Parts: sequence; C-alpha cells; structure tokens
Amino acid sequence: MSGRPRRARRWCAAVTCCVALTAARLHEAPAFAHTAGILDAAAFTTTDGRQIYERVCRGCHMPMAGGAMGAGRYPALAHNPALMSRRYMALTILTGRRNMPAFGARHAVGYGGPAMVLSAPQIAAVTNYVRSHFGNHYNDPITADEVQELDPAPR
Repeated sequence: MSGRPRRARRWCAAVTCCVALTAARLHEAPAFAHTAGILDAAAFTTTDGRQIYERVCRGCHMPMAGGAMGAGRYPALAHNPALMSRRYMALTILTGRRNMPAFGARHAVGYGGPAMVLSAPQIAAVTNYVRSHFGNHYNDPITADEVQELDPAPR
C-alpha cells in the first residue's frame, strides 16, 4: 500500500521532466518559415519542371496533381483539358487566378516575407512538365521567350 504513492510521485516527476525538456527544446529551436527555407526564393534557381512542381505547386495541387478541397479549392491539374493552351497555364502562373498566387516578378506578393518569384525559364519548365505529366499529353512546349512575351516589362 505504501508503494503506490511513491510510484505515483515518480511517474509524475518523470512526466514533468519530459514536458520540461520538450518545452526547453522547442524554445531553443523555433520553426519559422524564413529559417526553414520556405520563403528563400533567391536560393531556388532550378529550371527542372519536376523540382519546381514539387517545391512550389504540389502543396496545393497535391503530389499526383489531383487537386484538393478544404480551406480552399485547388483544381486538379491531372487530365485537365484547360491545359491544352500552354499560354493559359503560363499566364495563370505569372499573374495568379482566384486563390492561386502570382509567381511573375511584376505580380507576386509576399505573405509574411519575400514573394516567391519564378523566372520565365522556370515558368516555362513547370508549364511543360505539368502539361506532359499526370495524364496530360500536350506536346507543344512553351518557351521562356513566349512566357516573357505574355508579361512584358513596362516601358
């Protein structure tokens, strides 16, 4: 009978210790977007369409481009007839559409940090990747020059 209170005190002490150590560890290493590389657009220079999709697009459009519904509506890019027009997709990436942010240099807006901006070659690469994957078979690629023509710099 006298062993129960002692075990209960040891158990409470162990739980308290674990909670304190966890809280101390979390306090030492906070996770902020700007330190996790999420908002580090300058370090993102790849022109590999798959890598751009995986880093920028799949969070909303999902890994297999099936889209999602929940806090917002993220249309499926898989088997999407709207992607028949390469300019439609590139212009959507440049200027945004509905709840999708813009990624063109003149249109991108940062939310709590610098804006994620994609270059014309990057927009062309991800456009061509999505249009030729996920059940899409559009084989007329867009070039970086064509993307640039869609959003010319102001004079």
